[in-house]
Amino acid sequence: METTGVLNRVKSELKIMEVCGTHSEVISKYSLRQYYTGKVKLISGPGCPFCVLPPEHIDLVIEYARCGFTIATFGDLIRISGTVSSLSVERAMGRKVGVVYSPLEALDVAKSDPSSQVIFVGVGFETTAPLVALTIMKAKEEGIKNFSVLSLHRTMPQILRKLFETDVKLNGLILPGHVCTIIGSRPFEFLAREFGKTCVVTGFTPEDVIESIEIIQQNLHKPSIHIQYKRAVSPYGNIVAQRLMERVFEPCDILWRGFGLVQNSGLAIKKEWSFFDAKKRWPIELKYPQKHTDKGCKCGDIMKGILTPLECGLFKTSCNPENPIGPCMVSSEGACAIYYKYGG
Repeated sequence: METTGVLNRVKSELKIMEVCGTHSEVISKYSLRQYYTGKVKLISGPGCPFCVLPPEHIDLVIEYARCGFTIATFGDLIRISGTVSSLSVERAMGRKVGVVYSPLEALDVAKSDPSSQVIFVGVGFETTAPLVALTIMKAKEEGIKNFSVLSLHRTMPQILRKLFETDVKLNGLILPGHVCTIIGSRPFEFLAREFGKTCVVTGFTPEDVIESIEIIQQNLHKPSIHIQYKRAVSPYGNIVAQRLMERVFEPCDILWRGFGLVQNSGLAIKKEWSFFDAKKRWPIELKYPQKHTDKGCKCGDIMKGILTPLECGLFKTSCNPENPIGPCMVSSEGACAIYYKYGG
């Protein structure tokens, strides 16, 4: 696709943020930042589901492990540090911490060992929440008594509202294709209506990203929401998946790393399913003071688009994949890990 002519007509460099870790990887892997040098600045936002977890939530999971619960969760969460430890450290000390690839696998763990109370740590955006809802429904249907979920799920529209309420300077957004397969494009229409931004729901090839940048460029004068990823996304999304979420979850306020408490941006388990809600069934208090020291980590500012990984003084020095200080270097979807692997 020919983009040079259009981009050359722009007097100043466009600033476009992608809010999906997979898009961040595509952009770095195929050197799209270098391709657009001087024309478009591509900025990574809060698109990594593990990176947005604040230390408080890691501490809570660790405390459950220390209290004897079996923790089942996705692999990236294991290495992210809380205030004083990480799940990988706790596992090395004998705590029961296991990696699973789906909540249904965690349910199987509970069924295979009825003497153990299994807590599945639900992490992710709208993409993962429907299957977690289905798993809770299945646990109830099968009468599984030793399974519960710690819901740390977050939703994408409200964090983008929070992002623009901070007066971030962006011309447009590359919206997450995976999330939009579930919720569609309509929940993002406020970005055009209220904040005057042009945004594109985008697929995951370099051609998809280039086409989406072209769409943003052509529609700067007309704030609007577009679907480039039409082969998988519709304005209304997946109604069946949405109904599953709505049956089990309800919006709640939740903490985000770098953003603080964001209203209605989390998914809490509804009262009727509270038997499977770890927070309500097994209320727990942290037994040590939470003195959060960031050790110079800039993950929060990176996800807000204030800094790039290259502007963090720890990047590639004291912070690297073998010795990650912040979550953006831990997760394969984190901006720092992606920059480390492919370059800026």
